Amino acid sequence: MNAKKGFTILELCIVGVFCTLLVVLFFVQKANIDAMERDEDRKTAINAMYYALEESFYKENGYYPETISEENIKVIDPALWTDPMGINLGVEGSSYSYMPANCENDKCKEYILKATLEKEDAYIKSNRN
Repeated sequence: MNAKKGFTILELCIVGVFCTLLVVLFFVQKANIDAMERDEDRKTAINAMYYALEESFYKENGYYPETISEENIKVIDPALWTDPMGINLGVEGSSYSYMPANCENDKCKEYILKATLEKEDAYIKSNRN
């Protein structure tokens, strides 16, 4: 008898399905890891803004500004004003927001810094003074 060597169509299909599942799983996990990394970048930026407001601006002036930007908060890396999607703080669609409160003559007593995250609830920091 002649014995045929090789794989059956069923065996090849099973291997193909298994490889496809592995590729899909890889890309899903990669997307999750990328989103978590962007969230960490957002938290880092909000923390930098928060400490710049508290330790630099408030200590020098005794109040918080009505708006924040590179011009009035110069102690942080300018790249941190732009969210991971490339949108600057204060521009519509940015995942960062600054909301001053109790303002009089451009001098505020309170604020809330917020980053909208992809994998977690919003990350919020508020004034401590």
